[in-house]
Amino acid sequence: MKYFFLFAHPEPELSYQAALLASGCAALEQAGHEVQVSNLYKMGFNPVASGADFPTRRFPDRLQYDREQKGAAAADQLADDVKAELAKVFWCDVFVMQFPLYWYSMPAIMKGWIDRVFVNSIVYGAGKRYESGGLKGRRAMVCTSTGAYEPMFRPDGLLGDMDRALWPIHNGILFYAGFQVLPPFVAWSPTHSDAATTEGYLSTYGERLLAAGETTPMAFHPTTDFGSDFRLKEGIAPRSAGHWRP
Repeated sequence: MKYFFLFAHPEPELSYQAALLASGCAALEQAGHEVQVSNLYKMGFNPVASGADFPTRRFPDRLQYDREQKGAAAADQLADDVKAELAKVFWCDVFVMQFPLYWYSMPAIMKGWIDRVFVNSIVYGAGKRYESGGLKGRRAMVCTSTGAYEPMFRPDGLLGDMDRALWPIHNGILFYAGFQVLPPFVAWSPTHSDAATTEGYLSTYGERLLAAGETTPMAFHPTTDFGSDFRLKEGIAPRSAGHWRP
């Protein structure tokens, strides 16, 4: 299988996240899988979505970024760095977003990558979303680390349920783009854990990655579960972290 890691940590080589990345990639390569990595901080990836991404503009008076993306895609005028990253996403069978959890989300550089690389009309738009997303047929997984302890992110914990915390990424980015989304891998408070725990994460991460092809995806609702009012149809029980009956 082909694995593409989108990696963001401001210490790109000496952090615990970097150690996780190296361990996971080594396990995959030793098993004969192919691996590509975009280490965003190390690459100096430009996360700013702006008019500079488009050599010509459909709407020169006011920047409408998503519409300009669509026009640039049709005219084969996407920025070179965007093209290169898109090629990696379409190459892979498994897409791994790996990052430390910042304010219940990803680092800004990774969000900027999503803004620029998940191009309108290629990844989403023009009828592409959820089960019809442009990246359907692939699997995706989040690997994150947090300073919090695992009980803090339980449904009744101080910080709330981790699946709900990650739901905007799982549902709003990955599932929306067409991926089958696998349960996340979370390294709980590695900074404050003993050596046995942190070493354990390194080995279990490789195991999780190797099992990605057989892991049961998380449950999300396809568009057919919703009525013309854009709400869950009667008789369909909510089954994702972000849906419930009021």
